[in-house]
Order: sequence, then structure tokens, then C-alpha cells
Amino acid sequence: MTSIAVIGAGVTGLTTAYELIDRGFDVTVFDRNRYAAMETSFANGGQLSASNAEVWTQWGTVLKGLRWMLQTDAPLLVNPAPTFHKMRWMMEFLSNIPNYERNTVETVRLAIAARAVLFEMAEREGIDFDLERRGILHFYDRAKDLTHARKVNALLAEGGLVRRELAPDEIRDVEPALHGEFVGGFLTESDSSGDIHKFTMGLARACARRGADLRFGVDVDAVGHSNGRVHISASGRDDRFDGVVVCAGIGSRHFAKQLGDRVNVYPVKGYSITVALNDPQSQAAAPWVSLLDDRAKIVASRLGADRFRIAGTAEFNGANRDIRADRIRPLTEWCEKHFPGISTETVTPWAGLRPMMPSMLPHVGRGRAPGVFYNTGHGHLGWTLSAATARIVAADVAATAKPQTTLTPGASLAAA
Repeated sequence: MTSIAVIGAGVTGLTTAYELIDRGFDVTVFDRNRYAAMETSFANGGQLSASNAEVWTQWGTVLKGLRWMLQTDAPLLVNPAPTFHKMRWMMEFLSNIPNYERNTVETVRLAIAARAVLFEMAEREGIDFDLERRGILHFYDRAKDLTHARKVNALLAEGGLVRRELAPDEIRDVEPALHGEFVGGFLTESDSSGDIHKFTMGLARACARRGADLRFGVDVDAVGHSNGRVHISASGRDDRFDGVVVCAGIGSRHFAKQLGDRVNVYPVKGYSITVALNDPQSQAAAPWVSLLDDRAKIVASRLGADRFRIAGTAEFNGANRDIRADRIRPLTEWCEKHFPGISTETVTPWAGLRPMMPSMLPHVGRGRAPGVFYNTGHGHLGWTLSAATARIVAADVAATAKPQTTLTPGASLAAA
């Protein structure tokens, strides 16, 4: 049986492992944490959101970043201290601005395709992850933001996404718990939400049941390729495999360099809070429809009866995992503003590092050496896209596909 190593046990690594098992491979998963989904897949915004597929490569993002550079609680914060990696990544980001429309359309197509794969996995394995299929509501309090949203909606529609524009009174009908004055919104009924950590842990258990070797709590010290095989040194143990799929989040750049490839992921920090709905009043005051506030760049999802997840912000500050109070405070204040009946007495903060490519498209496909593959760089849409890219890369492994540097426009699940 052909042996394949998967480096990384977040949602991307475990969906990849699951798809490889389906194709008859002998799969070994490596992760430095004791459990699956303990880093970027631990406490994200909870959204499976094709409606959030707009890529960031546009001049508006650049101008906002410059304007907010000295505002510590800004939705987008860039540490002005220069590093070679950050400056080179940003130059490549700027070079992708002409591809904004094309990459947005491709991302939404991939996100739509991913839904069926993820739901298929969860149903087959009986994974309970607090799934809510009530849609995602985007709301706007300024006319100019709604005007931009209509332009984005045209791109999402080109990618096949069906959405419904809402008048202010319709927003209240969709989610009565939401407080505020709005000029309009969009409801994407086919989007959903849930707990990424629960899903990924359930998938890890399924992979173990199906024969995968899950090596958790080990550090991959070195990975290389020689004599047609991949060798991995992890916590003092050396093993050889017929192939490897690197799904290591922000660590993918380091492993790619060892394998002779360039995978230009940059860590973009995001924050979240999980509000404990410990009393009946808070539970009644919390929404069930998942939400996205485009102006504040904040998303929110109900996770079962007693948890409310709020996430947002983007911070370019290297591989820094510090949880900053001035970045968490806007999330708590947003909750108190839009859901005043929720008690914020018990709030758990979190920060994770999104692995982001300058094109905003994930890096999916073969490396230079035979048997080397990548599935990484999904940015803020890791959970939304992971099931689709896992199926694509597993099909590439099975077919010994030609190398590709990033997911190119037009790639789909059809070949998988």
C-alpha cells in the first residue's frame, strides 16, 4: 500500500487525510499538538461562508490599511516594522490586484463545491459540530457600503451563489435579536455555521477508526526527498514515505523550503471571543442566524444553545500569537452594541494565525519533487474551502498530477 504523510492536523490536514484514506492510501498524520485542531482550526468565526469569498486584493484594502496603521483597535492592523518576508509578500499582494474579480469568482465556485464534500464527510461519520443551516446575513449601516456590496454580489452570482437582498425591515424579520439601524443587507440561505474544532476532532477520530496513524504531540524537525521517497524526522524518529502532503498552516513555508519549493504564506492573525450564554436571558437574546458586519469586519455564529462566537480583525505582525486586550475589546463591545441582552461576564478570548497567500487563493498541488504535494494558504476561508481542496489534492496524489503553484482559475472538483 502506498504510504502518504500529512503534515498538520488542522481542518485542512484532516480533510486531506480523510480523502486519501478514501483512495486507499496508508496515511500518517503529524502534528506538534496533543490533539487535532488546536491552532488556527480551534476557534474561528464558525462560518461556512461562500458569501465571504471576496478576495482582499483591491486598492480599497490597501488604503484602509494605511489609514488604520496607528489605530490599535482597527479591523486591519499592519505592524509598520519592515521584514523581508512581509515586504515581499505585500509586493506580491499588490501585483494580484488586477486579478481581484477573477480570483473572487474562482473562490466562490470552490466554496460552493466544498459544501457538499464537507456535509458528506460529517453525515457519513456522524459528526456533531453544532451545524446551523439558517444562512448568513450580511448587514450594512451605510449606503456606500451597501453599494459596494451590490457590486460584490454580482461577482458572487457569476460564481454561482444565490443571495437575496434585504430591506431594513426584512433584516429584523430574518434575525429579530439583532439591534441597530441598517440601510440593507444580503441573506445567503445556502451558507451555514458550526464549530470547526468539533468537526475536525470528529474527523480525526474517523481517520483513526479507518486506519490512519495519528502522531500527535510530535515536532517535525526535518523533511526531505531522496531516492524517490520522502523522509521525515519527527521527535527523534525517522520514517520514509512514498509521498507527503504539507498542510502545516503558517509552517508550510518552512517545510516547502526544505523540499525545494516556495510557498509564500504569511501569518495573518485573527481574534475571536466565545461568549458563554449561561442564563436564559442571554440565550434568548443571542441570534441563531450567522452574521457578518462588513464595516466592522466581524462575523458571529451561534454554537449550540450556550455559546456565541464572535470573530474578526486582521493583523500583520509576523508569527505573533499574543492575545491583545485592545484587539479583543472591539469584539466584546460589538456584542454589547448589537445584542444588549447578552451577558458578557464570561468571555473566552483566542487568537489564531491564518496562512495567507498573496493571491488569496490556496496553494494546492504538486511540488517540484515527485511525491510532494501542498494543501495550504487558505487564509480567512480555511474551513469554508478545506473539504474541496482536500478532494482536489487527494485526486492529484492518486493520479500523480502535474505540478501547479496555486489553485488556478477554473480548477474544480470535476477532476476529482
